[in-house]
Amino acid sequence: MQESTQPVNSAVERLSRIVAQLRAPDGCPWDREQTHESLKPHLLEECHELMEAIDGGDENELKEELGDLLLQVVLHSQMAAEQQRFTLEDVANVIADKLVHRHPHVFGDTRLPDSDAVLSHWDRIKRAEKRERVSALDGVPKAIPALARAQKIQGRAARAGFDWSDAEGPLEKIREELQEVETASDERFEEEIGDLLFATVNLARKKRLDAEQALIRATAKFSSRFREMERLAKLRGLELVSLSLDEMDNLWEEVKKGVSVTSSN
Repeated sequence: MQESTQPVNSAVERLSRIVAQLRAPDGCPWDREQTHESLKPHLLEECHELMEAIDGGDENELKEELGDLLLQVVLHSQMAAEQQRFTLEDVANVIADKLVHRHPHVFGDTRLPDSDAVLSHWDRIKRAEKRERVSALDGVPKAIPALARAQKIQGRAARAGFDWSDAEGPLEKIREELQEVETASDERFEEEIGDLLFATVNLARKKRLDAEQALIRATAKFSSRFREMERLAKLRGLELVSLSLDEMDNLWEEVKKGVSVTSSN
């Protein structure tokens, strides 16, 4: 099957037509078999790959990963269109209307002094739109990573007024939770570790950092240094697993002090 040669008004329209052809009876068997449910893992994977592209700073890779994510949106919209539920055009209009409605300081006469005021006003508009939500915490997705969800929950509570005045509050809470971890019984250890993680996320939030990204970068840094340890051991004819912990620590310190380590694997 050849790509349709009918004229199109935009690249997005061309993409939409290609996806429709892929989903057609004489199109691609794999694409025809997909459902909203079956595409969920692919959607999550594309989001993670896009985040890696952003961190990598490669413009071509970023463009490609944005395209892969856009494909997911077009696929879901095409499935809905086939069932006459909604179209890609409807999806675009919904988000366009939402953006205009939730930015009265841009598209209306409201004046807001800073980003904190914008977020508070956004929440008020959102609560008015979604009256079925009872709590300020309602609507935070359960499926997002735990650190990200903790930070969103904390942010919602903070915008409702439940927050420390500065970063010293969560920092003191971390000290308190660490002491409780040190004295916790086996039965309570998981709970206390969770409390410590939650408090650490709160400090990141208070410092205007993304806890999820901070941990991603810390893990990447550890991975890079560990791989360098493995490389050094191999160069010296050593098996890393056969070294004592002290010998590994010496290699680790050597990597930290003498090797340029990047934040990516």
